Amino acid sequence: MKFVVQRVTSATCHVDGKLISEIHRGFVVFIGISDTDTKELADKMIHKLLGLRIFEDSDGKTNLSLQDVKGSLLLISQFTLYADCKKGNRPSFIRAGKPDYAKTLYEYIIDKCKPELPIVGQGIFGADMKIALQNDGPFTIILDSDEIC
Repeated sequence: MKFVVQRVTSATCHVDGKLISEIHRGFVVFIGISDTDTKELADKMIHKLLGLRIFEDSDGKTNLSLQDVKGSLLLISQFTLYADCKKGNRPSFIRAGKPDYAKTLYEYIIDKCKPELPIVGQGIFGADMKIALQNDGPFTIILDSDEIC
């Protein structure tokens, strides 16, 4: 499982020209899921995500979590995080989770995050989404279950 976490001042998700989700201060999280990922692994990744202390405190140090600042989440499924570019110039996505399995796990992640924060936005799984965000910092962190769990 991979999470690409971007600290943002604002972000939106549009599908077919319609606003689907909008957040202000918080994280946009692009989520890649493989067929070997599990709910237990998702729980560990969520715990790490919600505990990331990458917001500034009153001394200007990155010492506050998303929950500390009452931030928001925008969770976007992105199978392309599992692109394999070793051969040629056309990426292979064979390592990405099969759509039905990945969608179930993506929805599980959303459901687990909702009780933790006041605003948890989401994209539409499998849709052609247009994500606009104002990266704050810029601050981007990659959480990879192979490295942290």
